[in-house]
Amino acid sequence: MGEAAGARGGMGRRWFVGAVGAVGAIGAVAAVAAAGAGAPAWAGQRRLRPLFLGTYTSKPGGGTGIGLAGYDPATGALAGGGVLPGVADPSYLALAPDGRTLYAVDEQEDGAVTAVALRRDGGGPVVLGARSTGGAGPCHLSVHPGGRWLLSANYLSGSVAVHPIDRRSGALGPRTDLVVHSSPPPGPGQTGPHAHQIVTAPDGRHVLAVDLGNDTVYTYRLDPRAGTLTPVAHAALRPGAGPRHLTFHPSGRHAYLANEVDNTVVVCGYHPHSGRLVPGAPQSTGTGPGVSYPAQILVTGDGRFAFLANRGDNSLTRYAVEAGGARLRLLDTVPVGGDFPRQIAFSPDQRWLFAANQKSGSVTVFAVDGRSGALVRVGEPFAAPMAVCVLPR
Repeated sequence: MGEAAGARGGMGRRWFVGAVGAVGAIGAVAAVAAAGAGAPAWAGQRRLRPLFLGTYTSKPGGGTGIGLAGYDPATGALAGGGVLPGVADPSYLALAPDGRTLYAVDEQEDGAVTAVALRRDGGGPVVLGARSTGGAGPCHLSVHPGGRWLLSANYLSGSVAVHPIDRRSGALGPRTDLVVHSSPPPGPGQTGPHAHQIVTAPDGRHVLAVDLGNDTVYTYRLDPRAGTLTPVAHAALRPGAGPRHLTFHPSGRHAYLANEVDNTVVVCGYHPHSGRLVPGAPQSTGTGPGVSYPAQILVTGDGRFAFLANRGDNSLTRYAVEAGGARLRLLDTVPVGGDFPRQIAFSPDQRWLFAANQKSGSVTVFAVDGRSGALVRVGEPFAAPMAVCVLPR
């Protein structure tokens, strides 16, 4: 989410200051050249890997499109490399499983999702077009592991959407489903449902949508042919929890939920056969009294450690994962080296952790110790206008 006060819902928390130019033609699928885009940092640099940056284009001090940077997989060092313009408020990004297409939300009142082709010849990315999400303020999206469906969450209208993905081009087709979270009623201080995340469970059959406004995580069954969602279960958090982001343990039997409003983390049991999520007791973020607005939680691929970004505290909490994923033990908190860490991401080999710091307009890099899970900051913060998402490839 946006500013701390945004936990109460409402248009202001997402910084909508009016629509900017349309992202191509909504519904267009013809390829549009990335005119004016700077050369990617990785172009002609074999040692660099691509790294994409999300931002807000409608906010003073924000960026002008999707940032195109690169990182050195040996040192974690970042290098600038231009911008892909023509994508409005790309606040969250996701890659297709084959790595050939990048997807971005257009977090505006008339919400949309945009597809971007990533050329393998070292050339600049190409915008393929955008599609309406049927809702307002989409803030999260993910690609189903099969690569056939794009899932998105409309924060302001409390709904989730599905779009088909063309297997050859990566372009998006017309929306196949839109589900509004009409019940239960909003939690304390909320004005309505606020879908904040949508993600596929490890079993591949179920899709889970985290709704901050309703204090609920909804489970749907995704029809792999029709691209439609059927409700199968829902998990209620305690009133006023404000669930924001969920991630699964590699076992697929447990998940961890960051609660934005009540400043807690919850370990959940997960039943793959039914898709049922069972929340446990709230746990500390290690940030002391007050609300630090936890943003995102990650789990290492070996299932031994978890890391939580705390925006208000400007820190990363480190947990040891125990009992096969059923328990989190708080180890420590580490200063993030920036202001308001909105999102964190691992490099593919999980050697590096990147933190996008929204208010300081920077990305910080940490080396991850595979044995202890310790985080060691690497180098100086990398400047990135209003960095709200970082996505290494």
